[in-house]
Amino acid sequence: MSSRYFTLILLLVTLAVSTTNAAIVYPATVVPAESEATATNPTEAEALAAAREYRESLNAMSGKERRQLKREQRKAVKAALTDYQDASTNTILLVILAILLPPVAVLVHQGEINSKFWIALLLTLLFYLPGLIYALLVIFGNNYKK
Repeated sequence: MSSRYFTLILLLVTLAVSTTNAAIVYPATVVPAESEATATNPTEAEALAAAREYRESLNAMSGKERRQLKREQRKAVKAALTDYQDASTNTILLVILAILLPPVAVLVHQGEINSKFWIALLLTLLFYLPGLIYALLVIFGNNYKK
């Protein structure tokens, strides 16, 4: 009986002090056009040519078209950030967390408290093994968030 209370208290403390994952995106630096002659490899020269072409296309656009393009680019970056998961590291860490605290692993994987979290919590409190199995199914199951 005391191990259940200890697990519940540990879960609540972990939830209280846990932080969310954040991705840091560094913008690509664009080298000025005069350094194109000093490109050291073909991929660098191609990147510089693409950057020059992009600048020229921006200059040819109207203000409204530029705003629309920037809006689409922001949406694409947000979508890429939400879809990004370093599969090898995140999956290993989630499995370790699932072994220790299955509901917390489900919470970290889902990114919000939803029905999957509550099911994992209930199964873990009733008996540890069903909660662990359910957490592993959530982690290795569907990759979308509900």
